Amino acid sequence: METNRFETFFDAIIAIIITVLVLKIPQPATPTLAGVLELHTIYIAYLISFLILYNIWYANHNLFQLVDNINNTCVWIYGIMTFFISLLPYFTIWLANNLYSIPAETMFGLIFIITHILYTLATREVYKSNPYNKELQEQNYDSRINNLPMIVLIIGFILTYTVYRPGIYICCLISIILWILIGRIVRRANDGN
Repeated sequence: METNRFETFFDAIIAIIITVLVLKIPQPATPTLAGVLELHTIYIAYLISFLILYNIWYANHNLFQLVDNINNTCVWIYGIMTFFISLLPYFTIWLANNLYSIPAETMFGLIFIITHILYTLATREVYKSNPYNKELQEQNYDSRINNLPMIVLIIGFILTYTVYRPGIYICCLISIILWILIGRIVRRANDGN
């Protein structure tokens, strides 16, 4: 399958999810700075979800600059990932409204973990479906450093279930920042080659 239509479809889905996500943010109870600051957990949860979506879009944009075709397995993995990221607005607001709820924390963290795993599988499938693309094969995607965000998320689960209820929320923020930084480091290393 050529990637142009797929990229357009995936970009549109991410744009819609981001729009729904921002529409889920409630207005402050009062039109004051204090009213805005009362919603800080919602803003941080929105930031985490936005960064997840933006990072997926940006990484795909960079990846598909090198790729002209993908196989059906890749399309299906992206389809499943699209299903899970479409749940982000729902679970983002549930978490933001129930920051100390273990079920809300767990579901938000699971969406992030599933998204990360599916993105990793989809990227590997893109590589498999383009075995003769020298430029793509020179990219260093299989670096072990890509597992660091997942390790941080697991630490978040341990924290949430033992001593600090918002552990997943905090570790999701740290994890997405790591995911972005690792992507930049890998891209710079590949640009240097």
